[in-house]
Amino acid sequence: MAEFFRKKKKVCQMCAGKSVDYKEPEILKKYINEKGKILPRRVTGTCSKHQRYVAMQIKRARMIGLLPFAK
Repeated sequence: MAEFFRKKKKVCQMCAGKSVDYKEPEILKKYINEKGKILPRRVTGTCSKHQRYVAMQIKRARMIGLLPFAK
């Protein structure tokens, strides 16, 4: 008899009320890995709508120079 453990589904932080903006690189760093790549939805727990929004904000912060393109 195999025991299966189900992980608790992550709740999207933006749906819960937190905001993400390109002017706040400390918050955006949670959504990129150590090499500077954008983390996928299954890792961050964001919904698809907000994952697209996070990606757009990260790209804006990179263009302005607040976040590096690669490390």
